[in-house]
Amino acid sequence: MNGLASDTAMVMAAGLGKRMRPLTASQPKPLVRVAGKALIDYTFDRLADAGIARAVVNVHYLADALQAHVRDRQAPEVVISDEREALLETGGGLVKARDAGLLPDPVFCTNADSIWLDGPRNAFADLSAVWDAERMDALLLLVPHDQTHNFSGPGDFYMDGGGRLSRKLPSRIAPFIYTGIQLLSHRLLRDPPAGKFSTNVLWDRAIGEGRLYGAAFTGRWIEVGRPGHVASAAEVLRGG
Repeated sequence: MNGLASDTAMVMAAGLGKRMRPLTASQPKPLVRVAGKALIDYTFDRLADAGIARAVVNVHYLADALQAHVRDRQAPEVVISDEREALLETGGGLVKARDAGLLPDPVFCTNADSIWLDGPRNAFADLSAVWDAERMDALLLLVPHDQTHNFSGPGDFYMDGGGRLSRKLPSRIAPFIYTGIQLLSHRLLRDPPAGKFSTNVLWDRAIGEGRLYGAAFTGRWIEVGRPGHVASAAEVLRGG
């Protein structure tokens, strides 16, 4: 596995893409094009470059279009986790794929709309180098504010000297932003709520147990959350 902690990544692609409207009125957000390429293909290309063999892609909104787009992808191999009957959110989507036997332990997870530029090591090598299954339920890839593009929020997490994470305090700025990329164990998914729920529920439990950790990304991360981000993201990509 090229020194990676897992050969599989769950790619979260089922969401409604409401913040990206009107671009998502007739297409799922992962198929929105930036610099001529669908968002999900940036994710697939990074997975392939890192040597990750398999991508488990969950689908719900305009699922037929997304499934048709990924059908011929060879590297990574794409496996569909079908959520057409009910949108399960991030946590529920992970649990459904795990229960279907699609996810090894541990497994990478990434948003289908993430764009990033790798640093000296790729994002998945950054996570693998820090991963410790004895201490961690999940390891989140984080960037400081000055390594982001299009991001203007207050941040997400504080990280102590040992890598443990805690949530941003109200009315404060947190130094680290979650990139949408993580490495997680099946322990994180134990005893989940029924139906749809956010992974935040599981993260909060892990924080309480001292088992949610972060790794600092060595590259740069580009947010593409709104229509206005598309052109500026393309400029960054064209500039390398």
